[in-house]
Amino acid sequence: MLVRIVKLSFHEENIPAFLENFESIKERIRNAPGNRLLELYQDKDNKSIFFTYSYWDTEDDLENYRNSEFFNEVWTFTKKLFNDKPEAWSVDKLATLI
Repeated sequence: MLVRIVKLSFHEENIPAFLENFESIKERIRNAPGNRLLELYQDKDNKSIFFTYSYWDTEDDLENYRNSEFFNEVWTFTKKLFNDKPEAWSVDKLATLI
């Protein structure tokens, strides 16, 4: 399983637009082939910083999503809202303790 972590930082006035858009597309992202989980987090201290966590069956599944027309539309909209360059990591999940 591949875990994708993306840090997104927005101009404060753009946060409502981001959240509204995320609400309208989250199910479509979650239902992309190979996607097993999608979560959105907001930093407790800096409300302009968000993180997405998504779980993917394979790196190919993530790349297929990232190369899709849908992702291109989402990213074109979202990147206009940023106040800083986004950061992303692909990591392997090694352990879960519940």
